[in-house]
Amino acid sequence: MFRNYLKIAFRNMVRQKTFAIINLGGLALSLAAVWVIALFVMDEWSYDKYHLKAERIFRVVSHGHWGEEKFDVTGTSGLAAATFKKDFPEVEEAVRIDREGGGVMNYGDKTIKEDAVFLTDPSFFSVFTYRFLAGTANALRQPNTIVLTKTFAAKFFPNPQDALNKVIYVDKAPNVVTGVIEDVPSQSHFSFNALRPFPENYQSDWSNISIYTYLLLKQNADINSLRLKMPAFVTKYLTQNANDINYNLELQPVTSIHLHSHLAYELGENHDIKYVYVLSVVGLLILIIALINYINITTARAAVRLREVAVRKISGSSRTSLVSLFLTESIITILSAAIISVFLVSLAMPVFNYLTGKQLSIWQFGIATSILSLLTFSLVAGLIGGLYPAFFLSRFQPIPALKNQLGDVKGQSLFRKSLVMFQFAVTVVMIAASFIIYLQLKYVRNKDLGFNKNQMLTFHIDTRSVREKVPAIRTALLQNPMIKAVASAGNPIGNNDIGMMDYSVEKNGVLDEHSNLAYGLTVDADFIPAMQIKVLEGRNFSNDFSSDSNDVVVNEAFLKRQGWTTGIGKRISRGKDSTGKVFFANIIGVVKDYHIYSLQHIIDPIVMQLPKKATDRDNMYVRVDERNLSQSLAFIENTYKKFDAAATFNYSFLDKNFSTQYQAEQRQGEVLLAFTILTISIASLGLFGLITFTVGQRVKEIGIRKTLGASVTSLVSLLTGSLLKVVLMAMFVAIPLSWLAMNKWLQDFAYRITLQWWMFVLAGAIAGIVAIITVSFQAIKAAIANPVKSLRTE
Repeated sequence: MFRNYLKIAFRNMVRQKTFAIINLGGLALSLAAVWVIALFVMDEWSYDKYHLKAERIFRVVSHGHWGEEKFDVTGTSGLAAATFKKDFPEVEEAVRIDREGGGVMNYGDKTIKEDAVFLTDPSFFSVFTYRFLAGTANALRQPNTIVLTKTFAAKFFPNPQDALNKVIYVDKAPNVVTGVIEDVPSQSHFSFNALRPFPENYQSDWSNISIYTYLLLKQNADINSLRLKMPAFVTKYLTQNANDINYNLELQPVTSIHLHSHLAYELGENHDIKYVYVLSVVGLLILIIALINYINITTARAAVRLREVAVRKISGSSRTSLVSLFLTESIITILSAAIISVFLVSLAMPVFNYLTGKQLSIWQFGIATSILSLLTFSLVAGLIGGLYPAFFLSRFQPIPALKNQLGDVKGQSLFRKSLVMFQFAVTVVMIAASFIIYLQLKYVRNKDLGFNKNQMLTFHIDTRSVREKVPAIRTALLQNPMIKAVASAGNPIGNNDIGMMDYSVEKNGVLDEHSNLAYGLTVDADFIPAMQIKVLEGRNFSNDFSSDSNDVVVNEAFLKRQGWTTGIGKRISRGKDSTGKVFFANIIGVVKDYHIYSLQHIIDPIVMQLPKKATDRDNMYVRVDERNLSQSLAFIENTYKKFDAAATFNYSFLDKNFSTQYQAEQRQGEVLLAFTILTISIASLGLFGLITFTVGQRVKEIGIRKTLGASVTSLVSLLTGSLLKVVLMAMFVAIPLSWLAMNKWLQDFAYRITLQWWMFVLAGAIAGIVAIITVSFQAIKAAIANPVKSLRTE
């Protein structure tokens, strides 16, 4: 019986080639889309699960608030790890991480500048799981040691075993290689190329919360019980050093960090669970649209198979056997589409990896698992897509079926139109989303940041002794007319790693007891003019005034936070000396607000100050002539190496620094655009199939109408009118839904475009134009056909 069903299904596909191609094409495209989306989603969910003890690993993060001020950061005190292990029996092990372990590395005649180096504790390998290629998990037990990853070790040594016991110099300090491990998997919320133990003289205090702390809980430890103990821990260790700050410590499961944590100073680029949900829904909708095509075309072709149904029933076929026949056809169709989808995914995977920034493989989770999953999914989808057509086609009675009587034609048409409306409503929403994401990203790329980011590059001065020569480096660089400006600062802006400082303001000669937070940026006197930041009040720093070393320049946001109309003459605290005496700083200037982070962040108060030591300014800012960029870069590198011959010249442009902040949104937009085009294609295939069938069923009618004088325009209107009305209704349904969705998405940006009605009308118009082109092609072809040929066609 089943073999007979297969033959019938194959014959029907051969006889109706156009509809078979439409069904197979739509289903294959949708299955390919679902496959790549499933790979992406599974990869996102797998982050940090490769650790053998992943379910017991938690990261401690810090929150604090006072008045209108607050902070939410990934760091804790360097004292927290040992204290947690000592105070809480639930904690089996604790480990600290500091990402400031990198520098210039030397081995023999090889020199490499490497920043992806962590300082950590020997317990690192007791908490996290990494396979050793050389050495053991005790590799960091001794001071002045280093563990390398496989790829990084290969830059110095031919194989892992050769690296053991060799001495690598990090900023001229010797480090013995005691281990080589496999590279950090891409599914990790942090990555590194080397690990070093904390120096033996490392010191910390409870007020410095710059260290990452991870806990390994004991088997069967009650995490909720531990969380309930956090307030008492905060009171005991943090409150006494917190002034008026209300601290809160949070325990984050390590497996949730990648998709759920978006705090300041994350160790890596985290993603958002909302995007995973959205992409999953997009994949589901694409599949539903393809199944709708199948249902629509199959039910629309019911008239073609009425006599077949009648003959089979008269011959003794039961309704159950007819349902089985039609379900078999559905499953065969979708399994054929699944085979095609394998080739489509193979072709699409490089493009998808480029768009998402991942390195996914079509057989990411094993060939057997992938094939079994695809078959199971295809069978389920085939049953879901085939159920309605199967029951619809098998319900006809033999006598009416022999007379080609379809029954409630109006109800059947309404059902098909509802499905088409759903398809195009989804299409309009996706077009609107892609368009608005494009407009927002264009806005953030072109918005005035409060300084001139164009042709401004930065590079880091690695050697501490060379930092004392910054004035001489500046003078040497400015000798070349291609160099327009040179300055130095403690950080490169746009990288989301500028630290914060707490301060208090003087009110009526008395220091306000309430603390405030502001970003603290160490700059030289050339920074503000070089960056072309506008001074609104007072003046910039000057090398002619020695007192400026105790003064500060603030931004507009600083004044707004304090409720001041002017800042000149005001004083703020800059800490205390050992006797408790307060150091005051005069505000000598106020600058126009400028962005140091992406436009997802509101501009916060900034306090700029001159460096206390020459080594505090380790980032050079150089504005170059865009007409001679390659020559300018070569000159800067050569000049810099005159002061530090062993240095590596790694530079970045400020505009690229800021563009990098929007990579996630850029990728989201590109991926969504790709799937929007796919959705339009699949929906158009279905519409093309429906109009093709409609034209085929009305060939004789068209011939008669044309013979009686009907114009081409009236015939096209007759054939396409009802379908285009459905598309228009879909626009009215989709526009409010897309407005709600995109308004929610834009909330992630502190600075954003304003949604306008024309954006959504344009999205609907694009969908409408695609629909018109799709249906008009076949309609016009039928309308201009020779009526004599049409009348000969039954």
